[in-house]
Amino acid sequence: MHLLLLDSASLYWRAFHALPDTIVDPAGKPVNAVRGFFDTVARLIEARRPDRIVACWDDDWRPQWRVDLVPSYKAHRVVSGEAGVDSPASPHSEEMVPDTLGPQIPVIAELAQLLGIDVIGAPECEADDVISSLALRHANLQNTVDIASGDRDLVQLVHQRITMLYTGGTAKSRGGQPWVVLDPDGVRERFSVLPESYALMAVLRGDPSDGLPGVRGIGDKTAVALVTAFTDLASLLAAARAADTPPMTARIATAILDHEDLIRASLAVTTLTDRAAVVDLPRQQAISTTMAIQLGRDLRLSRSVDRVLQALASDGPHESRSR
Repeated sequence: MHLLLLDSASLYWRAFHALPDTIVDPAGKPVNAVRGFFDTVARLIEARRPDRIVACWDDDWRPQWRVDLVPSYKAHRVVSGEAGVDSPASPHSEEMVPDTLGPQIPVIAELAQLLGIDVIGAPECEADDVISSLALRHANLQNTVDIASGDRDLVQLVHQRITMLYTGGTAKSRGGQPWVVLDPDGVRERFSVLPESYALMAVLRGDPSDGLPGVRGIGDKTAVALVTAFTDLASLLAAARAADTPPMTARIATAILDHEDLIRASLAVTTLTDRAAVVDLPRQQAISTTMAIQLGRDLRLSRSVDRVLQALASDGPHESRSR
């Protein structure tokens, strides 16, 4: 089986910012994120020909267990006292969500399910956790997995059976698609590290998008050099204590040892495992063609819905899954 996992929030935020809010339904309500999300899904299906698609959902966009480890985690995205709409399962989220995006998110979930796309979340888990659990489990069963996302944290999951369709940045792939196909060699080419070293590199340099502070004095180049020489935390800390193996210097060693607790906590926040172990694929649901078409008409998005339905019905050529 070839599984396509959608990082739903990543894709609908990207769609929302890429398309104007003048794309509206008959009542004048913006549906730009809905349109962009499903246009992207159609292109993904046409290119990759998955056997099954899962829209992975943030049931908890900022899990308390991550905040307990690193209090600054996503703190810059919080609006105190205002209820954002992050997912149908967490209507009281306090994430900053634009007024014109919030109402579109439940619509995306509803339409996805009508199109036979599973919408799956897990308690106290972000979409990344759901993606990780499903990807690791199904790759271990000798299946192939595609992950569509602009979130670089998911790079760490890439290996021979797991490919990332990276939508981050503005660059397009050589095939003209709005994503770059990343296998292990592609990760090394783009990020200068092995997939399994990405999380440690991000922790050392910091990640402002997630509120991870990093280690003062360690930037991109130094972080890459360190995880290239010392590929896991144990070897990094051993080198810091010895402080005699380049590229480890006395200054860097002091900084790492002074921030050891923070590094450990940040790595626990960033490293993706099978945390959402309760998640698995339910019995595949049938496509509700008539209802999907009607909702597409109601939203004035018939063309987008039709394209997804046509892509799902097609047996045409696809991109190589081994790229």
